[in-house]
Amino acid sequence: MKIGALKEVIEGEARVAVTPSSAGHLQKLGHDVFVESGAGSRAGFSDEDYRKANVTVLGNASEVIGAVDVVAKVRVPEDGEIKQMREGQTLISFFYPAQNGELLEAAKEQGITAIAMDMVPRISRAQKMDALSSMANIAGYRSVIEAANNFGRFFTGQVTAAGKVPPAKILVVGAGVAGLAAIGTSTSLGAQVYAFDVRPEVAEQIESMGAEFVFLDFEEQATDGAATGGYAAPSSPEFREAQLKKFRELAPQMDVVITTALIPGRDAPVLWTKDMVEAMKPGSVIVDLAAEKGGNCELTVADERVVTENGVVIIGYTDFASRMGAQASELYGNNIRHFMADLTPKKDGVIDHNMDDDVIRGATVAHDHDVTWPPPKPKVAAIAAQKPKEKKKELTPEERKAQEVAAFKAETKSQVTMLALGAVVLLLVGLVAPASFMSHFIVFVLACFVGFRVIWNVAHSLHTPLMAITNAISSIIILGALMQIGSGSWLVVILGALAVLMAGVNIFGGFMVTRRMLAMFQKS
Repeated sequence: MKIGALKEVIEGEARVAVTPSSAGHLQKLGHDVFVESGAGSRAGFSDEDYRKANVTVLGNASEVIGAVDVVAKVRVPEDGEIKQMREGQTLISFFYPAQNGELLEAAKEQGITAIAMDMVPRISRAQKMDALSSMANIAGYRSVIEAANNFGRFFTGQVTAAGKVPPAKILVVGAGVAGLAAIGTSTSLGAQVYAFDVRPEVAEQIESMGAEFVFLDFEEQATDGAATGGYAAPSSPEFREAQLKKFRELAPQMDVVITTALIPGRDAPVLWTKDMVEAMKPGSVIVDLAAEKGGNCELTVADERVVTENGVVIIGYTDFASRMGAQASELYGNNIRHFMADLTPKKDGVIDHNMDDDVIRGATVAHDHDVTWPPPKPKVAAIAAQKPKEKKKELTPEERKAQEVAAFKAETKSQVTMLALGAVVLLLVGLVAPASFMSHFIVFVLACFVGFRVIWNVAHSLHTPLMAITNAISSIIILGALMQIGSGSWLVVILGALAVLMAGVNIFGGFMVTRRMLAMFQKS
């Protein structure tokens, strides 16, 4: 099959669907790759870069569409682009079928197969094809960079001879992919980060990244993420009022607010109202990642930077991923080539559009003169919420003491039982064995018992480094074996030689492992 990437016609769009590196992977699947001249220039990929990757560069979009079997794009296709396609061709791009019914009908009439990268199911197997998450990750990172560019102070706190600078306080609303990326970037820049999400199960993720979870004291049964495709479900009016009340408390304290609450196919919920903006300090910054769908902030203007009367900067850009065109193109190109790998299971360049596959079926919105959107629910649930871990009950001093006494009694009973059994075994052996054997046998048993107790009580996390260095004790075994190797019995000689061999391997191996482990902690 022949795959071709078109140049994006949207003004300012810097991404491209196929990069020189992703083209190499597509060629390994047996496909020939084509690209429109200048398609990657805004992302930093020249036509010569594509030619070096054995990609055929054609003059315009019409030539590419006419030459290939699969057309790859980033943005939603134009009606004119679909009209140029012929029956049986495949289109891969963002599509947003819920908002583009006319394009769906056009794809149906043309008889093309339309694959929407925004409809890839959010299941574990499809994570490598999840273009929405790839772009959200970049948008979350870039939102912090834009905020820092518009914020007039440091993010990190500093104590200098000229004075003390407090850290910036950042609130991230929504802890999805974009929100977690924003949290990670903000904490790495030294800011004091707070984060809120309607899903209480993400609190652990937020705190693990160094942010503080904004807890809302409101009893409401959270909807499992599997029921909403991994996104937060709409909240009740009562929960929304409690949420807004909490935000009004936080607004005067925050220097930067980053809002990420958006579900594909729906209008963005208004979470940061006009009175909250008015309560913020002059010089504060709001970055609204939901601006494309109306915005989470009431005063957001799509694609514009607005400064309010009280000096708050509101950024409503809708091209955060495109502002990092090279990185975004690489990730999106990888999403497409992974999807093509599923479409080409035999790696022979022949596409097998298996509509029984959850991922392929979920992303296919038009196929064989039929609209196949919306898809049936996948057999594998998407991102089910984890059950909260039960907290251990705090013991009272009396209960703790009783527990320790019970544990001591149990351990004492076990040790006494083992000693009694050992004594019985020694007596039975002593009835038939000579005295010279018994003296050696008793030393052997005591050595085994002491060694077992010492090693058994070491924490499991310390076993590898501890064993690596204490294996040198095996030299004692070598000495004992050398003393016995001169015996007149051939069986004793063989056993002694084997003991020397195995103990030697143990010693040298232990020191080699220790050396390698220590090297892991040394700067090269």
